[in-house]
This record gives sequence, structure tokens and C-alpha cells, in this order.
Amino acid sequence: MSRNDFNTLSDEAFRARFRSWIAQNYPSDLRNPLKRLTGKAARTWLQSQLRDGWRAPGLPAEYGGMGLSMRKQLIYQEELERFGVARPIDHGLRLLAPVLIRYGTEKQKAYYLPRILSCADMWCQGYSEPNAGSDLANLKTAAVLEGDRYVVNGQKIWTTLATDANMIFMLVRTSVQPRKQQGITFLLADLNTPGIEIRPIRTLAGDEHFCEVFFKDVAVPAENVVGRVDEGWSVAKALLGFERFSHGSPELVRYALTVLRDTAAAVGASSSTSYLELHGRHASDVADACALYELSCEAAIRGNEPDDSDHDFMMLKLFNAELLQRLTESIQELAGHYGGVIGAAPGIGLKEDLEWLYMIARPVTIFGGTAQVQRNILARRALGLPA
Repeated sequence: MSRNDFNTLSDEAFRARFRSWIAQNYPSDLRNPLKRLTGKAARTWLQSQLRDGWRAPGLPAEYGGMGLSMRKQLIYQEELERFGVARPIDHGLRLLAPVLIRYGTEKQKAYYLPRILSCADMWCQGYSEPNAGSDLANLKTAAVLEGDRYVVNGQKIWTTLATDANMIFMLVRTSVQPRKQQGITFLLADLNTPGIEIRPIRTLAGDEHFCEVFFKDVAVPAENVVGRVDEGWSVAKALLGFERFSHGSPELVRYALTVLRDTAAAVGASSSTSYLELHGRHASDVADACALYELSCEAAIRGNEPDDSDHDFMMLKLFNAELLQRLTESIQELAGHYGGVIGAAPGIGLKEDLEWLYMIARPVTIFGGTAQVQRNILARRALGLPA
């Protein structure tokens, strides 16, 4: 079947076809929704999607994607979650491709989009800086035009999987203007350019997915600007609907609730009154997250204005992040000293790494907009409260 024909299938037929394909092609030993696919494993999985026509569900068919309807994009996401597919860090497709389609030149689209789809280029995102995280517009990395190139100096931080990438899309300051959101430009750069240094940051979870990236007199072709010079703030915020689905999904809290049940069974607490009360509270919260997610997705499918559904998905991101932390804290309390064991806990028959689970839940209220910033935005935009 041509990828252009997927929308002619019924929802049930599409779901069954994709479910069967995942089961045949995704490695069973990598099933874990909390894990992230990196390096060769990520490339192999994404390239298998491209090979069989399952790559880029939200990308229009004319650019090499599947061009799925919003409802089928949601089914696509649901089936990945149902099977426990670990999410590859695919910034090129999820973040950059929509920006290129909306703001890129024909030359940029023709060159970069096929390379994104084939994984010839793997991208990282250069937004945050040491003094420009939640206040992103405070960024200081500067790009000065010299002839037909920009010379970049500065630093980015918390750059996810920069060590796996060969390209970076970033925000740089090209002029100083009255408002700090002005004078920012969206720029593409090759990480192999002289003057770029990448330093991994080891986290409490034991991984090195985050990095610092330093730029010292780095020459970047001026043709690598996406959109208008000094107007990159608008470009930076441009994302498509499929990204909202994955951000708001309650997949992780559902998984954590399952781990809570497994832990209670392992320590013999499943029938205790205190555990049943604890489980009831968490299960109710997870049910609320699932219900709000379904309502938000239905609103997006009906074609509601993006700003309306974005408020719901922003609220979901905040609610899910804090719920995941509460769940992992409860898991730790139930497990007792087994919660601090690095790796599985065979002493009580648990295959989950509880210590790792707890650690990776710590930063979820920080990345993608801190909980405090999310509340401020919701207060202003959704509730109409004064700034």
C-alpha cells in the first residue's frame, strides 16, 4: 500500500496494520516507554520506518511523510505506546521539519528534509543557555555577519544528545533591540565546524544525554538562517500538532502506576489498607490525565484553534510531570531499601530499575518549561489573570 493511501483505511484497519508492523519490526528487548533510543538503535528503528512507509506520520506527503489525518496520527501514537516503544530523540522530524516547511526556503527544504527522513542528519536543539533556560529570550550566544557567513560565539547547555548529532538548530542573537524577544535569529549549523566543542553532562540517573556546546569563532553560512534575520523568536515557537500529542500523553504515568502495583505485590503490600488508599488516589489522578488527554485530542481532531488545545496540552504536561514524580516517590516508599538498588531488584522479584525510575522523574518539572513558568503562562492565557 502506498503511504498516500493510509487515510483511505478505516481507523480499525489502520490500527491493526500498524500494530502488526510494530510487532514484527520493533526489538522486544527495547520495550520500555521510559527509555530513550539513541545512537545506532535509534537510527535503525527510524530507518526501518522509512523503508516500509511508516516514517513521519504528521509530515505532508509532498515532503516525504505519511500525511496522516489528525485522528490517525493519534492512533499511530497510541500503538507505539501500547507496545512500549522507547522514544527515539528525533528532533529533526519532530521540531525542525515543521519549522522548515513553514519558514524554510525551497533550497533548504529540498536539501534538509530528505536527510532528516533518512537519518543522514541527526539534529540537536540549541536553545537553553546558562542564564537563559525558562527565560529563553535572555540568550546571549551572538552571531555577527561577516560577508556571507555568521561568526558565532557563546554557549548552549542541556542540549539533548548533542553527542549523537551531527547538526544543530539554534537561536542566536544577531542584534540588540528594545524587546529581548527581538534580535534573535534561527540558525542551522554543522557540529563538525571548527570551533565547536561538546561536553557531556552526567546526570543522577547515570546517563550523559545532556550536553554543553561551546562556540568559539564558528563560521556558519548566512544561507543557513531559517526565516527572517532578527525574527527567529516566531520561528522558534512554530511546531505542528503531532508534537502536542506526544507531549500530553499520559503514557509515562500509566507505566509508573503499573510499576507501583508490581512493587506493592513484590513487597507483599497489595492488600494493606494504606496501600489501597494510596493506589486509589494515584489511579484516580491517572484516570483524570487519560480523560483530559482524550478530550484534548478530540478537540484537536475537530480542528479547534491551536491556542485553545495548546492550553489543555500545556496543563497536561504540567499535571503529568508532577503526577509522575508523586508516583515514583510512592514507589520508593513502598520498596524501602530496594528502591536504592541500582538495576533490577531480584531480591523481591522486580525487573524494573526503581532507582533509575526515580532519578529520571526528577527533571520532568524542569525541561520543556518549568512548572512555575507553565503555571504563569496558563494563568495569563487560559485564565486571563494579569501578568
